Amino acid sequence: MSNTVAKVIEISASSSKGIEDAVQGGLKQVSKSVKNIRGAWLNDIKVVTDGEGTITEWRVDMKVTFVVGRD
Repeated sequence: MSNTVAKVIEISASSSKGIEDAVQGGLKQVSKSVKNIRGAWLNDIKVVTDGEGTITEWRVDMKVTFVVGRD
């Protein structure tokens, strides 16, 4: 039987384009220092608006899972 050990970190990312771009950008940045990323959970989605209610920035908080060891 094989055992896998994973670790979870929390990150925040933002984009003026949308949710998917914020997630992709966050994962791309994290992958520069973290290897073996296996998935992510979105914890929270927020928006920043101008004075008229137009969305100017999308923000996501997410948990990123990556494998740190295997038997």
